[in-house]
Amino acid sequence: MELQPARIAVPPVHGRRAPTGAVPPPALAAGSRASQAVELVSVVAASTALTLLVVRLGPAVGLAWWLPIVVLAAGVVADLMSGVVHWIADTWGHESWPVIGPRVLRPFRVHHLNPGDMLGRGFLDLNGDVALLTLPLLATAWLMPIESGVGLAAATFFTAWAAWALPTNQLHQWAHMARPPHAVRWLQRIRVILPPSGHRVHHASPYATHYCITTGWNNAWTARTGFFARLERIVTRLTGLVPRADEEAR
Repeated sequence: MELQPARIAVPPVHGRRAPTGAVPPPALAAGSRASQAVELVSVVAASTALTLLVVRLGPAVGLAWWLPIVVLAAGVVADLMSGVVHWIADTWGHESWPVIGPRVLRPFRVHHLNPGDMLGRGFLDLNGDVALLTLPLLATAWLMPIESGVGLAAATFFTAWAAWALPTNQLHQWAHMARPPHAVRWLQRIRVILPPSGHRVHHASPYATHYCITTGWNNAWTARTGFFARLERIVTRLTGLVPRADEEAR
């Protein structure tokens, strides 16, 4: 698998609304060869660790009555955490911040101004960073003693959490596709994974709800209760930071 050559970086973006007139929409530049190598290693390591954990835990778990509960709970947590990360990247900080700016904040902000850019991203570019973030979950699952019922359930939970989280960006990309694979379309229709209709709400004004992008299961209640708006007020009260300050400065 060849690494793609890096593209020339583009200027910082501000706000969430697509540029109008003759201004071309921003595009996400590919990372350096070093960052692409990290993405490749992360995807291989996460996929291998997840497979080995399933092989390790499978015989011990069997058809335990609690397995569906643990797997569903892990899906809820994975989806909620995808929303929290998405909310943080959309709301706080600046692209000029070292490491986190170009690696975390910029992809989300380019995506808001040019959602279609995501459809052109390669597999490693799309999934590498998420794979890296799942490695601590997989390591935690490996370190759990599985001799006791509690330890086995905990190891299963962290494994399932990583399994739900690992394809998050892929599920996000599929939600933007006009014609995703048939199996994906079916899973979207029955709401097992992020449906396009639900995610479309996030890309409509005021762009401040429906942040969860793994399954979308948490989007309805977080929007109804103003969960993320409440978090913003708490953060501002504690730190003095202004939500979406870069958009206000546009």
